[in-house]
Amino acid sequence: MRYLHTMVRVSNLEQSLKFFAMLGLSVVRRTDSEKGRYTNVHLAAKDDVEVAKSVRAPTLELTYNWDSEDYTGGRNFGHLAFEVANIYDMCRTLMDNGVTINRPPRDGHMAFIRTPDNISIEILQKGEHLAPQEPWASMKNTGSW
Repeated sequence: MRYLHTMVRVSNLEQSLKFFAMLGLSVVRRTDSEKGRYTNVHLAAKDDVEVAKSVRAPTLELTYNWDSEDYTGGRNFGHLAFEVANIYDMCRTLMDNGVTINRPPRDGHMAFIRTPDNISIEILQKGEHLAPQEPWASMKNTGSW
């Protein structure tokens, strides 16, 4: 057995692709189904792109159903998690692009954000925790994560 992908439904494909591109994910496959009236886009993290293209390593699958539908999510889904080289730089890039940092990386190790469809994303520092620094160290939580 092997893990293939995590699928999440999105209400706006272009907005979601832009969001995940900020996290460093790239499109490795795309399928448009006229008969099924959906688009599937598989994304891989920067360090996994070549592997994902050649051997179908685990990906994040965005499913966009062409007929509009309201998606409601709950904490029962949990979250997606991504490891980054510098959590402070990543959070700064996200904030500069209008993304709310729901749980700031006060500890230099972990942060949470939400996608445009309200899916929880955990961002983890690769390797050792970074030393606490402002504005993150004193930043309060915003909303739920």
